Amino acid sequence: MSIGSLIIEAMIYNAQSLKQKRSVTKSVAARLKQRLNVSIAEINYQDVWQRTEWAIVSVSAEKKQAEKELQKAISILETYNDLEITKITWEWL
Repeated sequence: MSIGSLIIEAMIYNAQSLKQKRSVTKSVAARLKQRLNVSIAEINYQDVWQRTEWAIVSVSAEKKQAEKELQKAISILETYNDLEITKITWEWL
């Protein structure tokens, strides 16, 4: 069994309030959960309206499959025009 995790920091430039930020973060989380076998949670910067940090986790029998799911998650995040990924940290358990 392989557990892969990503810690992703991102800027949400068009957010002018926490409500607008929440709209983007909920949309991202819903889209990733629907399309991929991953879990996602906002883990930092909950009170900052233009910045976020997510933990995205995938569990699989093989490392290659977990890595593939996490790469797809990054690709989906990159399609959002409202946010810019500033840092990605990979971890394996």
